[in-house]
Amino acid sequence: MLRDVNRSGEMEVFVAVVEAGSFSEAARRLNMSPSAVSKLMARLEARLGTRLLNRSTRSIDLTTEGERFHRESLCILEQMTALEEGLLHETPQPTGDVRVNMNLPFGLQCVFDLLPGFLASYPGIRLSVDLTDHVVDLVEHHADVAIRIGPMRDSGLLQRKLMETHFVTVAAPSYLERHGMPETIDELEKHNCLTFSFRRHTPEWRFRDESGQPRTFNPRGNLLLGDGESMRRLTLAGAGIAQLSLFQVEEDLAAGTLVPVLEKFAAREPQTVHAVFMGPNRYMPQRVRVFVDYLAENLRADRQTTGEVKSVS
Repeated sequence: MLRDVNRSGEMEVFVAVVEAGSFSEAARRLNMSPSAVSKLMARLEARLGTRLLNRSTRSIDLTTEGERFHRESLCILEQMTALEEGLLHETPQPTGDVRVNMNLPFGLQCVFDLLPGFLASYPGIRLSVDLTDHVVDLVEHHADVAIRIGPMRDSGLLQRKLMETHFVTVAAPSYLERHGMPETIDELEKHNCLTFSFRRHTPEWRFRDESGQPRTFNPRGNLLLGDGESMRRLTLAGAGIAQLSLFQVEEDLAAGTLVPVLEKFAAREPQTVHAVFMGPNRYMPQRVRVFVDYLAENLRADRQTTGEVKSVS
């Protein structure tokens, strides 16, 4: 028998289908029959006047309209849960899981040292942290918030600026002793330039020429890497020249284990660090809000003394 499901219930079933990847698995999780779930989804699509799911014998894929409905359904259901549990305004200490995705170097260099203090301040919260330099889909990876660096695509996600950094071109003294210091941008053609194995927003290296005009360089070398921390470590080991975010290498520069390359041609274009999340900001779950607030406040305080990394609230 098909349940008498209201609109929020339809959203819950729809989200369950997307997360489970099949009607039968969603039905098992919801203690419903597969036919009831199928009929409910057909009724929902008929009421909305659009197809939400592309069905095949092996998989279920979201249409463009389905992706939007899924995103908005998650926001609405999150708001309802927060209101019912009193998390928005009534609970003095937020509780629950906060699932975070962030860039590997940024997590290691900037965030990890802040996490013990956050957890001590909010003992009812449990953090689940996933580090990857690949941009992930928040819905697919069930993430509450992601930390992203660089230009933001128009993805419908809300964002909060945490700080700014910029790229620096660096090499180890041992590499420069063997191969010499490049004096011009064109001389980079003769050097081993470390690159990433995944597509980036800005794969070219950015410089400014002698007249101050923007200039790009397409780096080439014999080593492609999947994350920025591996690139930093191999640069320290003398494998080649790299262009990395300042926050990754400022301690290495201060220690002299890395030195700046082509500094007079440095573009110093600001790279903005954002926290991104789904849903209307005023209804952001309190557990997520306090985490983003904590990062913004403590990253700002941590970077005020560097003189290089600019913090923006």
